[in-house]
Amino acid sequence: MYCYQCEQTAKGGCSVRGVCGKTESVSALNDMLIELSKQVAIEVKKGDCPRNTAVNHFFLDALFTTVTNVSFDEKNYEALIETGRSFLTDSTQFQINDNQTSAIEATYQIDHRKNVLGEDIVGLQELLLYGLKGLAAYAYHAMQLGVESDAVYTFISDTMALLGDSSADANQLLNANLECGKVNIDVMAMLDSANTTKYGHPEPTPVRITPVAGKCILVSGHDLLDLELLLKQTQDTGVNVYTHSEMLPANSYPELKKYSHLAGNYGTAWQNQQSEFSAFPGPIVMTTNCIQQPKAEYENRIYTCGLVSWPGISHIQDHDFSAVIEQAKNMTGFATTADEKTIMTGFGHNTVLSVADKVIDAVKSKAIRHFFLIGGCDGAKPGRNYYTELAEKVPSDCMILTLACGKYRFNTMDFGDIGGIPRLLDMGQCNDAYSAIKVAGALADAFDVGLNDLPLSIVLSWFEQKAVCILLSLLYLNVKNIRLGPSLPAFVSPNMLNILVEKFNIMPTGDSQDDLNSILG
Repeated sequence: MYCYQCEQTAKGGCSVRGVCGKTESVSALNDMLIELSKQVAIEVKKGDCPRNTAVNHFFLDALFTTVTNVSFDEKNYEALIETGRSFLTDSTQFQINDNQTSAIEATYQIDHRKNVLGEDIVGLQELLLYGLKGLAAYAYHAMQLGVESDAVYTFISDTMALLGDSSADANQLLNANLECGKVNIDVMAMLDSANTTKYGHPEPTPVRITPVAGKCILVSGHDLLDLELLLKQTQDTGVNVYTHSEMLPANSYPELKKYSHLAGNYGTAWQNQQSEFSAFPGPIVMTTNCIQQPKAEYENRIYTCGLVSWPGISHIQDHDFSAVIEQAKNMTGFATTADEKTIMTGFGHNTVLSVADKVIDAVKSKAIRHFFLIGGCDGAKPGRNYYTELAEKVPSDCMILTLACGKYRFNTMDFGDIGGIPRLLDMGQCNDAYSAIKVAGALADAFDVGLNDLPLSIVLSWFEQKAVCILLSLLYLNVKNIRLGPSLPAFVSPNMLNILVEKFNIMPTGDSQDDLNSILG
């Protein structure tokens, strides 16, 4: 195997077993599924395969399944591969056997492709593929809520076909990467509309982070629909539901927080789940990505749903949480109610723009000197304390916007307010980068300047492919001077990095004080 698609990859790339827990056999099936998806896309483009709902959903499932920390079960990959094969005109292709799997794995190996196509082409291909995976993940969430787009499906299919074309040159691939960023903005807008139409606009909400006495279930991942259906099924059962990690912002949606047994948020970011899940006195439901290998202490009380899977772990079918609820009733739950502590979330674009006049006046009066967007994926590798240090050092006349699970590095700190507006504004999940983009665009319009002329600095932490597609969206918008860390992606070649530096002045994070001094002058 060889994999370097996420930030935690072993030095030079994972080549024996993924740091995420991916085995060599799962990695081979992962590669086969991606190569199969390219072939299906090529046949769709040629007209040999119809572009229909089944094919569209296959692309979403295949791309999202191969995102880091989603699926680790060979059976899931095998089922998707059989679905993909049914769309091919030649049914002998991509059969799951040692010969075909080994041949495809050898052809797909990064080092082999570098020898054939060159490091820069392969790097651009991988950047595009990872961006497309992130885009597909957001499109999947929107699809779950009934919001889809033919234009988005066409882009995904055509881009997969381009990735299957070994003659594509650097300019084609670079342009496709920027187009991926553009389409991802559309997809995040779709998902934002889907979420807010069904659940209302997020509202500033203090969320309890200490437990209350009673039976309990923990929900992690990203999927609001899974949470809603669990809340409906647990109503009047005496079982409380807690969010974890990227599910924290769910507590701010009116149609979700109306459930009195949505008791608050437990724990922090995804990489701490093994210790946090071990200590949680109830069952756990994993939605979408972010699962780690379950520890023995809780492997008999963790459940997966949707595309998430781990060998030997119970999987929820058709959103039926009855087994989870029954187990929760039979467990001890929290014995006592702890002293209440809260953190704030719910500062989506609707809320922030409702006080835009106050923000604009504060900027004009110099009460607000600068905005910092500090957020993104959290992770376990060293270097992420940088984001805590930077947030702590941001002067009191500056605002901090944050989103995704990177906020757990500093979201329990008291940053105070500026003119009644909290200095720390949690805008939501990683896909709520759309909110930050909307707010930045509105401020730029209000001051009649470009995005790069705003007193705004973006400092991103990245981990997996959703962060890659958000970065591509920012590059499409020609946002410059982005700081990215804690390390630069391994798939970015030196020549690619030179392009990013020359065109966008993208830079790695460094010393927090030095970076702050550079930003504020």
